Amino acid sequence: MNFRGISYYLGLSCWPVTILSFINILYSSYFDHYLNLNSYLLTLFVSLFFALSFYFISRNAEKNIKFYEQLFLILIIYFFISFLISIPYYFSYYQISLIDSLFEAISGLTTTGFTIFTNVKFLDPTLLIWRSTSHWIGGLFFLTFLILVFSNFKNDYKLTNLVYNPDKSINLFKDTKRIIIKVFFLYSFLTVIIFILFNLSGIRLFNSLNLSMTVSSAGAFLPTNALSDIIKQTSQEIILSLGLIFSALNIYFFYSLSSNFKNIKKHYEDIVVLGGIMLFSVILFFSIGNISFLNIFFNVITSVSNSGISSYEPPENFYLFFVFLTIIGGSLISNSNGIKFIRIYILFKSTILELFKLVTPNIIIDQKIFNTQYRINNENLNLSFLIFICFFISIFILSSVLAAGGLNFENSFKLSILTITNTVNSTLYGLDEINFVNLLTSSKLSLILFMVLGKIELLSLLLIVKKAISRN
Repeated sequence: MNFRGISYYLGLSCWPVTILSFINILYSSYFDHYLNLNSYLLTLFVSLFFALSFYFISRNAEKNIKFYEQLFLILIIYFFISFLISIPYYFSYYQISLIDSLFEAISGLTTTGFTIFTNVKFLDPTLLIWRSTSHWIGGLFFLTFLILVFSNFKNDYKLTNLVYNPDKSINLFKDTKRIIIKVFFLYSFLTVIIFILFNLSGIRLFNSLNLSMTVSSAGAFLPTNALSDIIKQTSQEIILSLGLIFSALNIYFFYSLSSNFKNIKKHYEDIVVLGGIMLFSVILFFSIGNISFLNIFFNVITSVSNSGISSYEPPENFYLFFVFLTIIGGSLISNSNGIKFIRIYILFKSTILELFKLVTPNIIIDQKIFNTQYRINNENLNLSFLIFICFFISIFILSSVLAAGGLNFENSFKLSILTITNTVNSTLYGLDEINFVNLLTSSKLSLILFMVLGKIELLSLLLIVKKAISRN
């Protein structure tokens, strides 16, 4: 394994933490928030030390690493950068244990949103910003990983070759800078737009800043105890819904439309996702009946985008429906992290095709995916099925551990799905009363592991293990 080449990219991943630590130091100094200043100084020096050290180690190394090395790199980045992000928690005034600090950091970096804090509004403002920026960094990393690592036709692991992505078939080392700059610009631009819209709607500046970073990354960390403390007007809820739609769609969607409106033909997946959101909203509106359509629409979006933030508690018999919506996920090149709609589409259409073949064997059936030039073949069908199998194996393992740790079966099952889809445990799913601080250490470690596996998928770990076994 090319450890020196891996060190190069690991060093690059340290720089966002270094920059945001410096920004937090400036914020603390300017607004006289000195309570946790030393922890940000420590994070700055530690992240800078590792960034420079990894650069020194890898300065003459081969940097175009292989696919399995890329998977290993992503796994290391999530744990290592979470360690850096956990420093301000651990050395803060609030005396947070090491395991809880790491839990909060990984929850932020994976944009899951589970938190060990029970009263967020009394936290130091700099720590609130740190939590939101951990979401933002995690969203940036995830988009970059999707495009740099999984957009190669030789490795159809994420099925990204089946959707519109102008940066596919790239060389990891040669195209790294160009791709990161483009993703950073698009991601930052959407964040700024959301931030401006929140400000114009009447949300105070500090809340707008935190909420814009959370929404653009499909995260769930809030600067207050409840979403209703921030979103109080219809216009604000509409803007929040639009922001979550941005995070659920292909990162190139709006960029493509602005450059050439004809590119909309290449975004059938995004159009179908939008259509699915509207369909589920209408069904739930007539099924529940005692809530406005806008609230239903927002709750469907927050589930499909894998954010989960909500102030609405549906009837108990609808909890599981919203939980299952988180499995659908959004577009492949997006910050949502469910199964992804395209995989469900492939399996569903393949099932329909097989049924038609049984009834009328001589029928000619259209096997195109989203009416594009791509067709369903055995390779992407088997891959979609394998991802589903890995997903349900993950649910079984995690729910078993959580149930052994004291949670009842229903809560263990729902929390397992939310963990693997990186969705927060809000009132929408009837899990807002779970106190993560009181969970057993084994349960916390399991949640930490599966939050990361939810981002890179259990299939990634199986591929790494398979590679290691084959080498031995």
